[in-house]
Amino acid sequence: MKNLIIGNICPACGRRLKIVRLQCENCSTAIEGSFNVPSLARLNPEQQGFAEIFIKARGSIKEVEKELGISYPTVCKKLDEISKTLGYEVENVEKRRKEILEAVEKGKISAEEGANLLREL
Repeated sequence: MKNLIIGNICPACGRRLKIVRLQCENCSTAIEGSFNVPSLARLNPEQQGFAEIFIKARGSIKEVEKELGISYPTVCKKLDEISKTLGYEVENVEKRRKEILEAVEKGKISAEEGANLLREL
């Protein structure tokens, strides 16, 4: 990831950058044109670093918590931010949890069904 663009925002005007030239490190062959920025290059440097740690931890939130010294909710928040940056819709887990508990409270679903749904979150 260290070879990725350090962001996709122009430091001069704040607009998006695009790739216009690719060059081989070995033979210097160059290709010019208009190329899409890889999706992971949309992440800012902090998000790229977090993603590297998450991958190194093989997706273990507990390992990420330990390595970064942050809480479970903070890890989840950072993952949500990365997902949004990459263009994915993020389900609000806390909102869903509240909806499940309210459904149990109102008798719309059983406590067992609610417990199963909460485990799936």
